[in-house]
Amino acid sequence: MPKMKTKSSAKKRFKVTGTGRVLSAQAGKRHGMIKRHKKFIRNARGTTTLSAPDEKLAKSYMPYDR
Repeated sequence: MPKMKTKSSAKKRFKVTGTGRVLSAQAGKRHGMIKRHKKFIRNARGTTTLSAPDEKLAKSYMPYDR
């Protein structure tokens, strides 16, 4: 049986932690920082874990990263 392919876009955007949660970059930080509040910029640093429905979808794109 051949191996399943991982979606290239998913492996670039997501990382699965040791406990099985999915990490991704914070949304809304690509451009337009001048119109954002300072509090938003502070809170949107680093990475965040996906919600359960989004996590399930992201894991379906990465069949061997469980």
